[in-house]
Amino acid sequence: SALGRWQARGPLDAPWTSRHFLRDYAAGKPARYELVDDDRAWDQPLVRDCWPPGLRTGWARLLAHRERLLATMERLPRTFAHLDAWVSNEIARPDGRTALLDWAFAGDGAIGEDAGNHIPDAAFDLFWPAERIAELDAAVTADYLAGLREAGWPGDPSEVRLGIVASCVKYAWLLPGMLARASATEHRAYHEVADAEQLYRQRGLVLAHLVGWCDEALALLEAGR
Repeated sequence: SALGRWQARGPLDAPWTSRHFLRDYAAGKPARYELVDDDRAWDQPLVRDCWPPGLRTGWARLLAHRERLLATMERLPRTFAHLDAWVSNEIARPDGRTALLDWAFAGDGAIGEDAGNHIPDAAFDLFWPAERIAELDAAVTADYLAGLREAGWPGDPSEVRLGIVASCVKYAWLLPGMLARASATEHRAYHEVADAEQLYRQRGLVLAHLVGWCDEALALLEAGR
């Protein structure tokens, strides 16, 4: 809820704040997107045996809507965002307050964008069990909304949820990147060597959750949110 209370204050317009971070981040991540349509890439053992069914078609759908999702994130209500909110940048102080570290990317962001980063990143790097990603999603969404309301934010909760789920576009590069590395001899999660099967199973579940986010975002857009 602390994140919501802080971001209820809205945007900060200063010379040093970043602009267009999400679009620049997405454009700056090299990825072999053609692998999403490559049968051989999907037949690699780590992919074939560890990823959930339907992920291939779901990710193709996310990629097909990349521009719409980016445009959605750019038109949502603005706030001053950290833009790298995840567990290793979040420190609990002895008095119960939370401190955010590493403000290198901070600047203009969509309402909900930081929450939409925190949720998948916790599981992508194996800090949170991917089998419980839906539980984390529900808890973070509810707490973030509660913080916004507590601080007097007057906006539409559906726009907050749209900001969370449409942020799935940030990770469009990750699945093809994992396809490209699936035959490597060593795999890492946040710079630490990880068991390959565990990593691919856990990330596969999170990637599937992001497909669900994409579909939820599209449904909200069709409903006029």
